[in-house]
Amino acid sequence: MPSYVDEVIIVDGRSQDKTVEVARAVRADVVVVNETRKGKGVALRSGFAAASGDIIVMLDADGSMDPREIGWFVAPLQHDFDFVKGSRHVTGGGSEDLTRLRKAGNKALTGLANAVLHSNYSDLCYGYIAFRRECLEILELQSDGFEIETELIVRAAKAGLRIAEVPSLELDRISGASNLQTFRDGWRVLHTLARECTVWEAPTAGARPEALRRVKYTYSNVRFPRLPVDPYSVLPPAVSAHDNILAPAVIRHA
Repeated sequence: MPSYVDEVIIVDGRSQDKTVEVARAVRADVVVVNETRKGKGVALRSGFAAASGDIIVMLDADGSMDPREIGWFVAPLQHDFDFVKGSRHVTGGGSEDLTRLRKAGNKALTGLANAVLHSNYSDLCYGYIAFRRECLEILELQSDGFEIETELIVRAAKAGLRIAEVPSLELDRISGASNLQTFRDGWRVLHTLARECTVWEAPTAGARPEALRRVKYTYSNVRFPRLPVDPYSVLPPAVSAHDNILAPAVIRHA
């Protein structure tokens, strides 16, 4: 995590994989939000409510989104942009995890969104996003599941936010298994897209929509290993019941 990040928020949904322990071992001041309700949208909205910074960056905690890219997302927000979207499909981006089926589905949904919104997004279903805190009041987020990413992107476009798209490399997850189900979640994204384009009215109605402007960066060819590869390696070794435990003894003489 870059040193310039002031606050790290982990939304823990009753995990059993020592998520909180690993996070606190890496960064002692991490803020943990315990969320008992299910759904990625629920978790994100809880995290947004707990955030106190002027700029919010959302990324998955499975290691698939590199925190070292945060600077690429924050820079446009410091130069007149309101909303920054990561993309795996522009120069400098890519994915180590995207299957052919998911890639085809994402391409179809992205094309449909662009046709309806008159936008130029290149990657609809990717949740590495940064935005200014004041955008939350405008976006009025409501979704509970994976479709919250679509809700964010569609509402940002309809609200006329100044949007930038930057390249991002999706990595193989460090641990855990994906909860995404291609057909079920693809249908939910399609339903959300239809609902948002026909029902939701932006509170900024009347403002001229901003055209999507991609921010071009030159990426270094230097590759750095991700550390730790095993998240449990940051935790202290557990004491086994068979280990010898030595304790100081105080002997008193009469």
